[in-house]
Formats: sequence, structure tokens, C-alpha cells
Amino acid sequence: MSKLTYRPALESDLNFLLELRAKTMNPHLIASSLSTAVDSHMLRIKYKFEHASIIECNRTSIGLLKIERKQDNIELIQIQIDPLYQSKGIGKKIIEQIIDEANSEEKSITLQVLKVNKVQNCT
Repeated sequence: MSKLTYRPALESDLNFLLELRAKTMNPHLIASSLSTAVDSHMLRIKYKFEHASIIECNRTSIGLLKIERKQDNIELIQIQIDPLYQSKGIGKKIIEQIIDEANSEEKSITLQVLKVNKVQNCT
């Protein structure tokens, strides 16, 4: 796997993030009877936008990582990987890095997922 890099998300990334969210979240939202409207997506994208980073692989934007580091906790707000890059261990690698960071700093981690998200079945 190529090296992943992160950069702060910018307003100029909103179109990429909207497309990414639709690709990654619409099936889950539909299964949960939640809205897939553009304005609903945009509200979620802009939620805690100051904590958003674009995940890049070989200088190509492939995802979003939104994480808030607090004094005693790391909150994983959102992680989305473009479907073309899923099932390659990228999400797992990112989560493992967050766990390592939390362990080394003796912090807890919080993550919220939809009821239909397959992440709930991972241990």
C-alpha cells in the first residue's frame, strides 16, 4: 500500500466531499430510512469541519477523516474512504493509528456508527 497523507480540508474540497459522502453513505442512509438530500449531506460535511482532513494516497484525494482530539478522549467523528480504495486495508490502518495514539496518550476513543454499518461487527 502506498503512503497515506493527510491535509486540512478546505472549502474548495466541498464538491469532492459531497461526492464522497453520497458514494459512501447513501446505501447506509437509505437502509436506515434517512435523508440522502444534498442539503442533509452538506450539513453533515460541515459539522465540525475544522476537524476535517482529506486523506490522500499518491497525491490523490481518497477520503475524509474527521477527528477531534480532546484532553482525555479522541472522538472519531467521520471516516470515509472512496469505494475504489476500500477493502485495501486503508481504513484499518487509519483506525490502528488512532488506537495507537490513544493508547500512548492514555486516552479513550469514541466512535458513532449507523445501526446498519458493518463496522459494528468488527472486533
